[in-house]
Amino acid sequence: MKLYCLSGHPTLPCNVLKFKSTTIMLDCGLDTTSVLNFLPLPLVHSPRLSKLPSWVSKDGTINLEKELKECAGRVFVDSQPEFCLPERELLDLSTVDVILVSNYHCMMALPYITEHTGFTGTVYATEPTLQIGRLLMEELVNFMERVPKAQSATCWKNKEIQRMLPGPLKDAVDVWTWKRSYSMQEVNSALSKVQLVGYSQKVELFGAVQVSPLSSGYSLGSSNWIIQSHHEKVSYVSGSSLLTTHPQPMDQSSLKNSDVLILTGLTQMPTANPDGMLGEFCSNLAMTIRAGGNVLVPCYSSGVIYDLLECLYQFIDSANLGTTPFYFISPIANSSLEFSQIFAEWLCHNKQSKVYLPEPPFPHAELIQTNKLKHYSSIHGDFSSEFRQPCVVFTGHPSLRFGDVVHFMELWGKSSLNTIIFTEPDFSYLDALAPYQPLAMKCVYCPIDTRLNFHQVSKLLKEVQPLHVVCPEQYTQPPQSQSHRSDLMLELHPPPMPYRRCSVLSLPFRRRYERVYILPELANSLVPSEIKPGVSLATVSAVLHSKDNKHTLHSVPKPPPAPPSKKRKRVPEEPPVLLAPKPLLSGAVPLEAFLATLQKHGITEVKVEETADGHILHLQAEDTLIQLEEDGTHIVCDNNEPLRTTLRDLVLRFLQKL
Repeated sequence: MKLYCLSGHPTLPCNVLKFKSTTIMLDCGLDTTSVLNFLPLPLVHSPRLSKLPSWVSKDGTINLEKELKECAGRVFVDSQPEFCLPERELLDLSTVDVILVSNYHCMMALPYITEHTGFTGTVYATEPTLQIGRLLMEELVNFMERVPKAQSATCWKNKEIQRMLPGPLKDAVDVWTWKRSYSMQEVNSALSKVQLVGYSQKVELFGAVQVSPLSSGYSLGSSNWIIQSHHEKVSYVSGSSLLTTHPQPMDQSSLKNSDVLILTGLTQMPTANPDGMLGEFCSNLAMTIRAGGNVLVPCYSSGVIYDLLECLYQFIDSANLGTTPFYFISPIANSSLEFSQIFAEWLCHNKQSKVYLPEPPFPHAELIQTNKLKHYSSIHGDFSSEFRQPCVVFTGHPSLRFGDVVHFMELWGKSSLNTIIFTEPDFSYLDALAPYQPLAMKCVYCPIDTRLNFHQVSKLLKEVQPLHVVCPEQYTQPPQSQSHRSDLMLELHPPPMPYRRCSVLSLPFRRRYERVYILPELANSLVPSEIKPGVSLATVSAVLHSKDNKHTLHSVPKPPPAPPSKKRKRVPEEPPVLLAPKPLLSGAVPLEAFLATLQKHGITEVKVEETADGHILHLQAEDTLIQLEEDGTHIVCDNNEPLRTTLRDLVLRFLQKL
């Protein structure tokens, strides 16, 4: 059993598991942190960005004025943002049989895999994962296509040139594999390969293994996966949460008795308490509005935004924010808010019960009805005529490199009355803000990450007790900024097996058993012998048939009789004669009783020598050796066949024939 690791990002994993002749890809996350190296894509012409100076090396030898721009001491690529894809050279991805998707954030690289590698398999995901994943891909394509860039920067990727660039561009990994966004046609083609599954539904793969999704408690439809054969079990835990938020709670009990547990997608903010961050978010928002400023919240269009809106719903009246407009701007804003209300069976029990009242499970429905929350597909059209300040705007993309958020950064960045509040943990807020410096607006960092922290995962692993744990190497050591915090790493016994991008692990357990079926007529012919109370054995001679990874024992066919013929023909090859199998022997030869039996038969001069495996009996007068061992008996007797036969029969008296 082997695990191929194709992604270096622990919360955006992409691994391939080879297990019992099947090749299974576990997630295909798209590492979007690479976009932080690019200049933002403004929706309207930005004089500030267009006037940024080109970067030239100190000695003047490198001048990429059309590709690299400098802003506040940092160098950025002036081109369409590109993404870091999962590794595609480590193994032939056309051999992948299935892709298992754990949540909608971990499927964003799907079109790159299914459309450009020769993949012909099936993708399995839950319905909310598919539908919200489709929306997020649609949004990404929309963000890119509405601000096309004519030029494409490639010279800076030259290894010799990249080595001379300032950081972080100099340290960027595998820049030649970075790719621009996919098209909507590729998205539709990729998602046509998805087959929907429900929690605990068992899907058989080629008769070899069964896969089954379990609720992971992190987002709508998010899953952990069980991959098992008749005698082995692998659990894949990715992006799970034990907190009481809107999704169904995590199913922990089904993870028990795993031979291997592959662990990814822990919290990126182990020291930040989500409840504390929500409180800080609300208080900073209220302070800014009271001072007459605007609040910008760069966020994804699904996920934490539902919890933020629910928190604000409870907070608005007590903070006297009843007249403040809240705007949600995204090409998929309407669909996202509606989808969250219709996937009732994937919600926690508290929200499910509201559907039968009937009430909308999320309070943002009431915010929309009372006109406190308004949603728009972009800043153009209705929004520009209905926009009033001070206000709160939720929009994407959290990287601040594309989407409507770029416009608001240019619009509000010059005033210290305004505040930007970061709630998504995927991007360094300092790196996100770098191309907008110098910036007057206030910045608040309230990362809300509900995924498992190290304390929770240690407790979980003690309960489910897998034999082996495999995890990204980042989880086996404390963060570099807090190297003294041993509580911010996984400490297990035995220690977990770490992996990094491009590593191949041989997982430390061997398959020892295989299930074989026996036909009824063959079973009827067996004659069991009781070898000890309650235990019976039978020998079987059969033909093993294997098809679709299912193994069946059939009766041995009898050779057909030769047809009578008067003509003289060449003698045909006779079928091999099937000899009756020799009986198997079981039991042990007791030393004292065997010596007594030898004595009765006139063999008296016996010298006994004890060995590590049993005893050696030297029959001195007969010049013969008998080796009595746990798993066999050997008679060494030269040129005296009658004596050897007699001794054999005496030994057989003590053994049972099967």
